[in-house]
Amino acid sequence: YFFYSAHCKFYILGTNTDKTLWRLLKIDRMEPSELNIDEDSTMYSHSEYLDLRKTLDEDHRSTGGLNFVTNCCGIIGFIKFLGPYYMLIITEQRKIGAIFGHAVYQVTKTAMIELSSSKMKPTLLNSNDENRYKKLLQTIDLRKDFFFSHSYHIMRSLQKNFNDPQEGWDLYDTMFVWNEFLTRGVRNILESTCWTVALVYGFFKQDKIKTSGKDIMLTLIARRSRHYAGTRYLRRGVNEEGRVANDVETEQLVFDDTLGPRQISSVVQNRGSIPLFWSQETSKLIIKPDIILHEKDNNYEATRLHFENLRRRYGDPIIILNLIKTRERKPRESTLRQEFDKAIKIINNGLPVENHLRFLHWDLNKSTRSKNANALQVLMKVAFEALNLTEFFYCQASSAQTPGSSLNLHAPLNGCGFRGCDDKNDGGNTDCIDNNGDISQEDTCGSSDTSTSGIAEDVATNNGSTTVKPPKLQNGVLRTNCIDCLDRTNVAQYAYGLASLGRQLHALGSVESPELDLDSPLAHHLMHFYERMGDTLALQYGGSAAHNKIFSAKRGHLKFAIQSQEFFRTLQRYYSNAYMDAYKQAAINLFLGYHRPQQEKFAPWESESVAGENVLDDKTSQLIKRSRSDGSILRKSNTSLSSNGPNGISTPGFSDFKNELQPPNCRSGSVHDAVSKLSDSLFSIENYCSYTPTVPHIKYTSCELDYGNFSGDSNFLDLDWLSASDNGSHAHKMWQQRIIRLTFPLFLLVLFYIYH
Repeated sequence: YFFYSAHCKFYILGTNTDKTLWRLLKIDRMEPSELNIDEDSTMYSHSEYLDLRKTLDEDHRSTGGLNFVTNCCGIIGFIKFLGPYYMLIITEQRKIGAIFGHAVYQVTKTAMIELSSSKMKPTLLNSNDENRYKKLLQTIDLRKDFFFSHSYHIMRSLQKNFNDPQEGWDLYDTMFVWNEFLTRGVRNILESTCWTVALVYGFFKQDKIKTSGKDIMLTLIARRSRHYAGTRYLRRGVNEEGRVANDVETEQLVFDDTLGPRQISSVVQNRGSIPLFWSQETSKLIIKPDIILHEKDNNYEATRLHFENLRRRYGDPIIILNLIKTRERKPRESTLRQEFDKAIKIINNGLPVENHLRFLHWDLNKSTRSKNANALQVLMKVAFEALNLTEFFYCQASSAQTPGSSLNLHAPLNGCGFRGCDDKNDGGNTDCIDNNGDISQEDTCGSSDTSTSGIAEDVATNNGSTTVKPPKLQNGVLRTNCIDCLDRTNVAQYAYGLASLGRQLHALGSVESPELDLDSPLAHHLMHFYERMGDTLALQYGGSAAHNKIFSAKRGHLKFAIQSQEFFRTLQRYYSNAYMDAYKQAAINLFLGYHRPQQEKFAPWESESVAGENVLDDKTSQLIKRSRSDGSILRKSNTSLSSNGPNGISTPGFSDFKNELQPPNCRSGSVHDAVSKLSDSLFSIENYCSYTPTVPHIKYTSCELDYGNFSGDSNFLDLDWLSASDNGSHAHKMWQQRIIRLTFPLFLLVLFYIYH
């Protein structure tokens, strides 16, 4: 795109790869409080484009002519505060990867352009508020963790792109397009998505790995949901529509980059806050604030809606891996665990057996403290059992193309076939215009067979002279959570990713065994991917990098170094949550359209304190009152609970505490308690050994409604087998160590005898 300005209009000219065809978009500046946009239906040739520029310049000669402003890679959207509209555009992009030749870009530079000219600028009653809104929006750094593609539907998983192709408007309605609200106005006017880009927020990393002499592209994508989005203590649990906080879809893609039939595989997993009505109150004095369980939804309708949404997105089975603590001296997480277990069993009681939610409650914190357990090894076994139920997506393209060429994974993203911008990457400035019309329509995967199972290469069909393996689909999803869905969850997602990687590479014919060892080079390479993703997602939601104790211990880092790093990150997260998150939450609400600025309506900063801790309205500020407690579970009644809406800032009022599960004689709010709790949160990890593949072993148990105790921790895994096999491997390791201790002196004696 090429962006031009005139006295009364903005003009954007877009072209195709060869710069042979041009389109024109006009944006009116005479009524800046209204969004007036017009797309010229004419398709101009290059010579006509040059004539068009001369004509436009002559038309505006009396008011200064036509002036070039900037190159443009796409329109992010339009927003209005109290005065004129502003246009957000991408002026620079950097290529960060490609999926079968379809480039993926990161936003590196943006511009915010006011539509009104200096002479047409409206008179604002409060220009200070307008400027504060602008500054608030600009705190959303679009250069961090936002990515997009001009030709690939990056907001959707590979399996959906192959088997349920969508284009245009429907793509922006997905939960992972963060500028849906900003683009809504221009899409309504033009009835087209040609000029806008769909931004995804989360994480993207791609690297080439070599295995068995083959070049394999490994890609890890995390897509953060825009529904009920926000920061750690201001977005917890579930809302009335069944949307949960910190809802992230993680996709792991593997494909070869070689000649001949090209293969691609992906597997998807999910993380999200515990789908109950619960919260935590931000505190400047308490590092671990109270967990507040709201008695609002006794029938668990919101929880049910959440799992119905997961079923629509991924199919059955839904497998829940709940990693929070089982028992505590001061009940916090364990109370949520018991309530979550009750909700799952009540929901299952109303479902057919084949649609039951599969669940496993497993205390990862307890496992890492135990000397008789290996957390990663247990998680790997859980991952293999989950993969046996869900499988993964695999497809082989029928045409043989050279590496780097684009396969037509779906219809063109925008349906226009033109793009124009300069790509700023490590290789210098290159033309990054994509011509969707050049993609061969023959490079498709073919129809999907939902009944396909087993390893793909075990079954093949002969299509002419080329053997094409049948596709296979992932049905269902593994949903993992802890309290924050950051640290423990990321370790579990790595284990699932490693278990999946072995099967994906096996399907591609790159490895002989579908199971990778925890100590293999591929496992360490993948660990780096998930560690980077965990840090990125934790910074977005929690304000600090992730607690990577298990990863650090696996690498052999010193216990003291691990504890020092965890202590620093705990303090960093505490500071961000206590002093920064309210302002960050207000900016997110503004960007996503959950807060609409209006004259004579409250502004986010009206109840702002001197320290800037609260940028919410007066009603909401009552929610964030300081409880000065030491971090126990508090139950609150639903007599006065209300909400502004599923995605807005909730404004609940609470009655007095009904139940305070806190031991007596606690010195609430003291510095001593805060420091002791911080120290307790730093635990060590010892005695890791390599994973030994085991025979798949699944035991299906009945789902009894027993809520009075902690029995029934899983309805799809035999926990006795899980713990017994792990203890057996530990016992084997202990016997190895004992044998070494006993034989080492004898070995020294033999050496002494030989020497003499």
